Amino acid sequence: MVPRANVLGVGVSAIDMTDALSRIEEWIDRRTPHYVTVTGVHGVMESQRDEELRRIHNAAGLVTPDGMPLVWLSRLSGFHDVRRVYGPDLMLECCARSVERGWKHFLYGGAEGVPELLAERLRERFPGIDIVGAYSPPFRPLTDEEDERIVETIDRSEADIVWVGLGTPKQERWMSDHVGRFSASVLVGVGAAFDFHAGLKRQAPAWIQRAGLEWLFRLLSEPRRLWRRYCINNPLFIGAVLLQQIGVRRYDLEPAR
Repeated sequence: MVPRANVLGVGVSAIDMTDALSRIEEWIDRRTPHYVTVTGVHGVMESQRDEELRRIHNAAGLVTPDGMPLVWLSRLSGFHDVRRVYGPDLMLECCARSVERGWKHFLYGGAEGVPELLAERLRERFPGIDIVGAYSPPFRPLTDEEDERIVETIDRSEADIVWVGLGTPKQERWMSDHVGRFSASVLVGVGAAFDFHAGLKRQAPAWIQRAGLEWLFRLLSEPRRLWRRYCINNPLFIGAVLLQQIGVRRYDLEPAR
C-alpha cells in the first residue's frame, strides 16, 4: 500500500516519478486493473464540493501530486521524498518505457482529431511505440449502446494503458466507471496532456513549474476559460489548508460513502 498525505481529505500518494512508473509496470505485469488520478489544487477543491469525486480519488491505485502545492503539503506531512509527478511528464516517461517493454496504448479523449494528432506526434517522438487506438468521444453523455461499443473497441485493441484526456472531474468519473471492464490494466487521467503533446497548447517553462506558478502561466494563456478555477479555487484552497494545518478542520481519508 502506497502511503498517502491527507490534503483536505484527498489521499495524495507519497511518490516520485520512479515510484509511479514502478507501480504501473507492476500492474501491467500482473494484469491487475487500476486507475491513476493526476491531481492538483483543482482536483482537490472539486472533491470538497463532491463527495463522490473524493471517493473516486481515494479509491484510485495512485493519486499523483501533479502540482507543487501538493508536493509541499506532502513534505509538510512528513513525506520528505515526494516529488512532483506531473501528468504530461508521466505520459512521456511511460511512452519511453513502453518501447522497450512492449506496452500498448489507447488514447481516449480530447476534441475531434486531437487523439489522432497526438498518436502521430508520439510515434514521431518514440519510434516503435505501439498505439493501438485513438478515440474522441462526443461532449454529450453517451448512450448505453455507445458506451458498450467503446468498451468493446478498447478491449479488442488489447491495450495495456488507456490514456484519458477528458479533464477533471469527467475523466476521474469515467475511469472509476470503466476500470476492469476491458483488458487494459491501467487507466491514467492526464487532462491537458493531450493538447500539450499534440502541439496545440504551450506548456509552462520548467522553472515556472518548479516555482509552483504554472497556474499563473495557464491563467494568462486562457483567462476566459480558467479564471474561475484559479482566482476562486486557489484562495479557497489556501484558506482550507490553513484550517486543516492548525487543527480547526479535520478530514477523513476513508473513501466517502
